[in-house]
Amino acid sequence: MPWHPPGLVAGVDEAGRGPLAGPVVAAAVILDDLNPIAGLADSKKLTAARREALFDEIRAKALCCSIAEASVQEIDELNILQATMLAMRRAVMGLRLKPVLVLVDGNRIPVLDMHAEAIVKGDALVKAISAASILAKVHRDRWCERLDAQYPAYGFAGHKGYGTPAHLTALQAHGACPEHRRSFSPVAQVLAPSFF
Repeated sequence: MPWHPPGLVAGVDEAGRGPLAGPVVAAAVILDDLNPIAGLADSKKLTAARREALFDEIRAKALCCSIAEASVQEIDELNILQATMLAMRRAVMGLRLKPVLVLVDGNRIPVLDMHAEAIVKGDALVKAISAASILAKVHRDRWCERLDAQYPAYGFAGHKGYGTPAHLTALQAHGACPEHRRSFSPVAQVLAPSFF
């Protein structure tokens, strides 16, 4: 981890850049060195059950954490990269304690009023980023399960909004629901007659 002045370090990660529906979710976590959490890893490497258990443990043991979203409307207006940066900024600004350093998974950092560094594969290298990746993923998966109850024809609980063959078939059959990202080409193609 890079050297920094004494103080709190926050890890930041997102979930939901690739799906065709739903918000992009970001989380920021400041871990408590005196209250370690075993088993933190990149959320994609963990089972759903393990992520759920760690979600509760992170919420209980971290010094503070924050989860934020950028909506489908913001994604369509700004583009997915800018919406991701917005969600990350909201997550950091939502922290109860102010970090001296923010470590962000990937190669881009949002506009912040404190020092920040991007770390490629940070979700596997930095425990606070791993924790953030778990919070963001579980929050978004739960959101997809609620959406599935509202729009059962699309199968959101299974594919979580990603462009699987089943999801693309449902899009063709039923058109887009209000939570589909109209700026993403598979959705735009379904809407083509009315969209352009």
